[in-house]
Amino acid sequence: MKNESVVQVRGLVKRYGSKTAVDGLDLDVTAGSVTAVLGPNGAGKTTTIETCEGYRRADAGTVRVLGLDPVADAARLRPRVGVMLQSGGIYSGARADEMLRHMAKLHAHPLDVDALIERLGLGGCGRTAYRRLSGGQQQRLSLAMAVVGRPELVFLDEPTAGLDPQARRSTWDLVRELRADGVTTVLTTHHMDEAEELADGVAIVDAGKVIARGSIEELCRGGAENTLRFTGRPGLDLGSLLKALPDGTSAAELTSGAYRISGQVDPQLLATVTSWCAQHGVMPDGISVERHTLEDVFLEMTGRELR
Repeated sequence: MKNESVVQVRGLVKRYGSKTAVDGLDLDVTAGSVTAVLGPNGAGKTTTIETCEGYRRADAGTVRVLGLDPVADAARLRPRVGVMLQSGGIYSGARADEMLRHMAKLHAHPLDVDALIERLGLGGCGRTAYRRLSGGQQQRLSLAMAVVGRPELVFLDEPTAGLDPQARRSTWDLVRELRADGVTTVLTTHHMDEAEELADGVAIVDAGKVIARGSIEELCRGGAENTLRFTGRPGLDLGSLLKALPDGTSAAELTSGAYRISGQVDPQLLATVTSWCAQHGVMPDGISVERHTLEDVFLEMTGRELR
């Protein structure tokens, strides 16, 4: 099943009155992978995910999840798919352990509930009504309910929103374990570091369309040129240095003794710079290679204005 597409979206359109939330969107999710769907507020990512989950009907296009229609085949899909919504889906008066154990009983081979409660730090609030849980506890309970049934595919919508650093790291570890067990995960997040840590593939959504897709490496490599920085004595002969470097490379002394080399930074360029410094009696301090982050790419593609 590896490399098989378990979520296929083709030409998805979803409208709310006169507003088009999703406008001809295409998306593929590979089996056993973690795919992060990123986008500004209002980009259409949550509507897309909810359509894949069967909570919304497409106005146009096709959606197949594990080869099935998420609306027409909902009864067949439900035991195989875990869903963590942004909010809702849990009775406000139900106790945390009560809801989780009820969810576990709906599946043939659930995870050990007590172990899951311990793993996600819910042991101290098991008898507490859902509405009285903190935001972070509610998030962790929603995550537990999404994975307790051992799903083949799990949708996580903003899984670490409102979590403290410890709970966030624990959630990341759980997602990694799901992948190691062959579970396919689709997550939406506004945390770029979360996507960089977890995702095998990324789809960036804006104005109802996927505007970029690929691995973190592919997306970041497609941005601006890489940059190498180092410090040395002021007034180095940059003309001489440039003669040793590939065509298209630039060099500048930004402040006294602080240098920036821009171009296609690879092991050969790094070796050339250090070799030139050695030949000219220069001790390069603090050599660092700067690359575009996923956040850089995201902002370049979607803009910096508030949504």
